[in-house]
Amino acid sequence: MIKQLYQDWIKGIWRNNPVFVQLLGMCPTLAVTTSLINGIAMGCATCFVLVASSLMVSVIRRLIPGEVRIAGFTIIIATFVTVAELFLAANFPLLSKTLGPYVPLIIVNCIILGRAEAFASKHSPIRALADSFGMGVGFTLSLVLLGSIRELFATGGIIGTRILPASFENWVVMIMPAGAFLTLGFLIGLFNMIESKLKSHKVTMSQGHMTQVKNS
Repeated sequence: MIKQLYQDWIKGIWRNNPVFVQLLGMCPTLAVTTSLINGIAMGCATCFVLVASSLMVSVIRRLIPGEVRIAGFTIIIATFVTVAELFLAANFPLLSKTLGPYVPLIIVNCIILGRAEAFASKHSPIRALADSFGMGVGFTLSLVLLGSIRELFATGGIIGTRILPASFENWVVMIMPAGAFLTLGFLIGLFNMIESKLKSHKVTMSQGHMTQVKNS
């Protein structure tokens, strides 16, 4: 059981990463990741909604008629999005204003509705919790990485701390849509290259093990 829960969790971080593998949630991914703080805020808000809605869908999955399941899922998601939006507005008003309409748009984020339909509505609450938390963490880490890189090259530092030399000329393009696409494309390519090398290594190890078994 523990192994199954671990697999449900880890797949969202690497093998089925919602951003770098499934290419889901591209609107907030490209729009708000102009800085590390924005990436953290959007990622955490999305993770909260994803985990809470998936858990709720799994708990009441047998009570929702199949004919209205999508509408029911949407209402559940909208409820938790409202909670997240009000929390940000009350505690972090400047950040909430910066994120603008992208927090309410979490309602139609295909990651959340997709996990509710494909996984939470078919599995137990504990597995739905593991799956949604893994997907949420994977999404948040992707936004954090994207936001950090864009902020670093756009301002020369991260969160007000200078990292690159003073002689570095800031890349203004990194805070523009073109910078978002370029950075995302680079990260996807890097992700695929690492994944390819890992698969090749596993194949090599497997062949080596089979050879040892035959020789013995």
